[in-house]
Amino acid sequence: MKTATNFSVGVKERAVRLVREHQDEYESQWAVICSVAMKIGCAAETLRRWVRQAECDHGERAGLTSAERERIKALEREVRELRQANEILRKASAYFAQAALDRPSKR
Repeated sequence: MKTATNFSVGVKERAVRLVREHQDEYESQWAVICSVAMKIGCAAETLRRWVRQAECDHGERAGLTSAERERIKALEREVRELRQANEILRKASAYFAQAALDRPSKR
């Protein structure tokens, strides 16, 4: 199995720009994507996803922009952390409440 290669933002932007610039020279967008992907050394499907995301970012296609995706990820991370904190507090509260009940009363 091939390991993932991280491409820089500049390479991604250049590849998407190449697809857009040469789109009229090919019979389909997929043909352009395959050609450019081969030249930059990435999978055609990867480049197709970059192109689709760029279209969303520029408002040419319906979907979430990159900024919206990042915001959602951050919010989901925050929710996960808050739920963990609430669970810890709930367990601590139950532990101390039980300890208070087990303690003999001072009368």
